[in-house]
Amino acid sequence: MIPVPVAAEKSIKSVVVVNKVKKITSATYKKDKYYKRITRAVHELLKDDIFVTPVDLFIKIGVLTKEAYEDWRFGRVSYLERVISCNLSKANRILRILKLHAGDRGLKPSKTVYKKWGKGRKILLRFSKSGNPALEEAYSTHYVAVPNPNSDS
Repeated sequence: MIPVPVAAEKSIKSVVVVNKVKKITSATYKKDKYYKRITRAVHELLKDDIFVTPVDLFIKIGVLTKEAYEDWRFGRVSYLERVISCNLSKANRILRILKLHAGDRGLKPSKTVYKKWGKGRKILLRFSKSGNPALEEAYSTHYVAVPNPNSDS
């Protein structure tokens, strides 16, 4: 927390406290307010499939609707962040927590290409307005459960 003076006038003596966003690290991510919600959703997604995608996680936790996702997949929306119903800071935080949690669970990251559905050219879809390669990779990485070689299945 950083104190910031509201005004230099003598009559105003209050100070506004500006929230400082904490960096999500492997040491701190389990203390984040979104951690339990994300891990619960990951657990539920892995009951139905052997992988977790950021898009499925966004849908599961309620910041992306299936309809908005389909609009993006069919090319009716230029980039996915446009239809995510949370601010980009929260979306990035969710992506970071997912990556760290998946690593702790032993899920293997797998880069995936998203192409437009439907008729016409199968163009590559964008996740972010900026097109930042690191951000695009974070959105497009799937986390795959690696089978246990000692299991009988």
